[in-house]
Amino acid sequence: MKFKKPKFWDLKKPNIYSNLLKPFAVLIGYSNKLKNFCFSKKKYKKIKTICVGNIYLGGTGKTSLCLKIYDILSKKFKCCFIKKFYKDQEDEQKLLQNKGKLFCFKKRSDAIEAAIKENYEIAIFDDGLQDNTIQFDKSFVCFNNINWIGNGQTIPSGPLREDFLNIKNYENIFIIGNLENLEQIKKQINEIAENINLFVGEYIPINIHQFDKGSNYLAFSGIGNHKTFIEMLKKFGLNIKENLEYPDHYEYSEDQLKQIYSIAEKNNYKILTTEKDYLRLEKKKYDKILFIKSELKITDEKKFLDTISNDNETH
Repeated sequence: MKFKKPKFWDLKKPNIYSNLLKPFAVLIGYSNKLKNFCFSKKKYKKIKTICVGNIYLGGTGKTSLCLKIYDILSKKFKCCFIKKFYKDQEDEQKLLQNKGKLFCFKKRSDAIEAAIKENYEIAIFDDGLQDNTIQFDKSFVCFNNINWIGNGQTIPSGPLREDFLNIKNYENIFIIGNLENLEQIKKQINEIAENINLFVGEYIPINIHQFDKGSNYLAFSGIGNHKTFIEMLKKFGLNIKENLEYPDHYEYSEDQLKQIYSIAEKNNYKILTTEKDYLRLEKKKYDKILFIKSELKITDEKKFLDTISNDNETH
């Protein structure tokens, strides 16, 4: 979805725009409850299903966590990825395909059936937490450290897909980013669901050694959380002189890329972006653009290993 969220979504409290949109948020909430009432969730016995989803719309690190889970479980089981097909999300599809087998259909149920036919034992879902047709064996709800829950309101009044109080219905929460605001976030979670499994993930740039820390950089991205990307670069010692933010899954025009080149050449900057953005570019035409490859480091990896491996005996 090429969507740049409204700035008021990430204010600490609802403002006038948020309040004006609350009636629409209430209607959407009732509609979602009705859908949950009308549909029955199906549990699949022939394959283990693990969903990595979110409540906050976009930029929560779902794909990074999916890749991490795959790394862990594929050592023992035949694993695959499942992602609902959206034409404008080819960047995330490529990231998953570069790691393992991806089943990408318009209906997740069709993707599950295809995975079962090929004898996969575990299916890792990139998104799908709000899918009211599937009963997942295990679910993880991802949040970003910086954005957290924004103004705390549901769409379109705020950035939440469902009421924040619903976290009490889930067993596992992941806080992903650069370790910001952790104590405050943990406190808010514990006030609602003190027995929930809470995990912390930090983005680690794994090719940082390829970059000259004495150079100046222009960084750009079209991802769900641009600020987290920039803060990671600064944390690991890169001198980011200028940064440009675009909507998530953004398709760059030739004119926009020429503008990026022009700014960089004028100021003697090197150009840097994310791996996800780089996959949306034509590599031959824009070979001066470098990209950071990152992975998720889990703070308490033993606890996570126990949780993700628990009950993962194949059906």
